[in-house]
Amino acid sequence: MKKKNSYYVNRHSCFLLQYHLVLVTKYRHPVMVNKIRERILFLISEYFNNWDFPIIEYEICADHLHILFETMPNVNLSNFINGLKTYISRKIRKEFSVELSKYYWKPYFWSESYFIATVSERSTDLVKQYISTQLKH
Repeated sequence: MKKKNSYYVNRHSCFLLQYHLVLVTKYRHPVMVNKIRERILFLISEYFNNWDFPIIEYEICADHLHILFETMPNVNLSNFINGLKTYISRKIRKEFSVELSKYYWKPYFWSESYFIATVSERSTDLVKQYISTQLKH
């Protein structure tokens, strides 16, 4: 994506699509701590870099995470998000099976549901501030 001023442009459009995504661990178990948390941070960055989607802000709490990011207009968000969840879940369950076994007896990691909301130019800073304070709560 190529950014011109505060908007992205491609051959056919000019756009700015920002989303606030919240993913929750299955049963809200507080498993995203220490090495698992660090690994998830890396996997999120890797996944978004592969898609070439900028992350504006993100934070990982023990039982949920927030990501504020930008996308292209032709992205199927549900496929993108389910791909992210699958990618992280498979890697984490493989690498940390012992740590997760006391919480999950089946191959779970994420709750089936998620929250996603559009963010406007006016609310971007407010959402960034909200995400950055999540660990304090």
